[in-house]
Amino acid sequence: MDKELIDAGYRLYSGDKIDVYFNTGMCQHSGNCVRGSSQLFNLKRKPWIATDSVDTQTVQRVIDTCPSGALKYRLKTGLEG
Repeated sequence: MDKELIDAGYRLYSGDKIDVYFNTGMCQHSGNCVRGSSQLFNLKRKPWIATDSVDTQTVQRVIDTCPSGALKYRLKTGLEG
């Protein structure tokens, strides 16, 4: 999955327990990510996605609200989302 997402234009934000992928070209700027968790997604910070700043359930919950599919995640345990 990693290579497929990278090849499709996603950027990897790697964490200890979960990886987050973001594709700026697909983003519709709904703001669900930033409103869902300002600790995880902060536009004023570099990098703007801090995968280890919240628990994995929060990462999954917020990314699952992305309407465009610009955000994806992969649990390090082998479960995918």
